[in-house]
Amino acid sequence: MSNQKIPVGILAATGAVGQRFVQLLVNHPWFEIAAVTGSARTVGRPYGEGVNWLLDGDVPENIARMIVLPTEPGAHLDVPVLFSALPTAEAKELEPLFAAAGYAVLTNASPYRMDPYVPLLIPEVNPDHSQLIPYQQAQYGWQGFLVANANCSTTSIVLPMQILHQAYGLESAVVVTMQAISGAGYPGVASLDIMDNVIPHIGGEDGKLETEPRKLCGRFAAGQIELADFVVSAQANRVPVIDGHLGSVSVKLREKATAEQAIALFQNWQPDPLVRQLPSMPEKVFIYRAEENRPQPRLDRNAGNGLAWTVGKVRPCPVNHIRFMAITHNTLRGAASGSVLNAELLVLQGFIKDRG
Repeated sequence: MSNQKIPVGILAATGAVGQRFVQLLVNHPWFEIAAVTGSARTVGRPYGEGVNWLLDGDVPENIARMIVLPTEPGAHLDVPVLFSALPTAEAKELEPLFAAAGYAVLTNASPYRMDPYVPLLIPEVNPDHSQLIPYQQAQYGWQGFLVANANCSTTSIVLPMQILHQAYGLESAVVVTMQAISGAGYPGVASLDIMDNVIPHIGGEDGKLETEPRKLCGRFAAGQIELADFVVSAQANRVPVIDGHLGSVSVKLREKATAEQAIALFQNWQPDPLVRQLPSMPEKVFIYRAEENRPQPRLDRNAGNGLAWTVGKVRPCPVNHIRFMAITHNTLRGAASGSVLNAELLVLQGFIKDRG
């Protein structure tokens, strides 16, 4: 990397996820926010006037003065990279247009996660899946490209699943998630619905938990992703916790292993050497807790600046082989921070070019 930062834009920058992108990128060592887009209500106004800032502290002063641009490929966004916080419907329509127009689009939205030509990327899980990008460009005729990060609940459980899958092979997994209310966006779930309650339904979430891990843990070969050959049964629940998605997972392994072997595997696991070079990567990204009452959202969601996985309660399962609990911060590792890490990886791999 040179000393010159890569200019980036944020699509839907005034929303909750867009604000996280602003917070994460405002002092980033490689990227510099050069454009923000928003809805018709905010276009043409300074960002600080149009945003309902939901995060701690104030809107960064230099971003507050930026004029909000329309979310259109022809809106003169003079940047090579876009971080998309667009809602689902808008993402489905607009993100391919931006990719076709030559932008590198890092999306937090769901419409293209399971597209066979779009990498569903988590650097610690499947860094080689970025090799799909040239095949995507050839298939769709795009000058740019689209890369998705995983659903926030999938993210919380998939790295320990991948570690076990690579070591022993997964045959099946049963997953129950307890998901924070911030995952519903702002203003989210009504207080009278969630207080003193658990809501055993989050639209579309069970399906994402059952399909996305198979793509993430799959194998890149001959220009495509071969889905991992395990099955997942999932039930998602909304619980009265502000941040942090907690997953309870029971796995059946193809090569049987003891809980002690799984614990040793988790304790000794390290990410790919290239991934360790990402500037946002915490020193310890995968944490095993031996205490019988961990992980917990309040105690573990902010580990590694909200980017680490915390895994505990690794025990034998009387139905399958191994069971464990895992947690990540859903609005950081499971959302904006995931896209930022993906962009950092793509810089090191040469898909996003240094402008220096």
